[in-house]
Amino acid sequence: MPEVHSHWISSSGQQGSFGKSDALFPYWSFTKTAIAICMLKLAEQGHLDLDAHATDHPYTFRQLLQHNAGLPDYGHLKAYHTAVANGDIPWSRDTILELSLPNGLIYEPGHGWSYSNIGYMFLREKIEALTAMPLDDVISEFITQPLGLSNIKLATTQADFTALHWDAAKTYDPRWVYHGCLFGTPKDAAHMLHALFQGRLLSRDSFAQMQETLILGGALPGRPWTKCGYALGLMSGESGAAGATTGHSGGGPFCVNAVYHFPDMSDPVTVASFTSDTDEGRAEHAAVEIALRVGATRQTD
Repeated sequence: MPEVHSHWISSSGQQGSFGKSDALFPYWSFTKTAIAICMLKLAEQGHLDLDAHATDHPYTFRQLLQHNAGLPDYGHLKAYHTAVANGDIPWSRDTILELSLPNGLIYEPGHGWSYSNIGYMFLREKIEALTAMPLDDVISEFITQPLGLSNIKLATTQADFTALHWDAAKTYDPRWVYHGCLFGTPKDAAHMLHALFQGRLLSRDSFAQMQETLILGGALPGRPWTKCGYALGLMSGESGAAGATTGHSGGGPFCVNAVYHFPDMSDPVTVASFTSDTDEGRAEHAAVEIALRVGATRQTD
């Protein structure tokens, strides 16, 4: 059975842990939520317009955030996974773009949906260009410092992963995650997402924009979702008896995670679960099970 390490916090202020909630784990694509918060914060401050077109491109920043810009992803490249498994030095930006974008966009921006790590790499670059700071410092200024979350960091070298809980992390180079990979504790991941839903990171209008969801479909085999969608840096839908489910899953070659807020519970709860598996459904099911266990019953009209 896979290891499961989780932390939860409810709107009434209760919290608890299962497993090692203070150990360090890679956040993988939960990093996208942090990137989206930074973009919305910069827009809130008047530094950019989310509906403006990225320089010399037909898509907008909002479309990049929602994965409907028409960009493909390098995650489908067999050569990418082979290189990671072999412990190769991460490819250059030019190489990853050349291999991922041989034919340009896969659909007209705004007329489809396709998950793209490349789109979030472009968003990271925009954040760093606007602020003249590395992404780690921007996340610190906008998110972790105000919340007092000292364990969350952006991995920039292989050495950054040596302190992580999983032994396999010690040989993984986080530069293979081109938009960047945060790492930290389950406790801090839960507190970060919970603070977002408490209105502590964005204005009411910015947070409302962040939650605008493109509905993508219904149930997914092997996963708890009964309704699926994507907002801005947030996977958003429903998970059966747990009701509304919003946050982000993430996965890499040796572990997966699920960090979600469940607002429909009688005591709304946020859960961060990390599992030693490669199936994101495992972590998602673990998060839903905890939400149902500690969030009491689902609210009804």
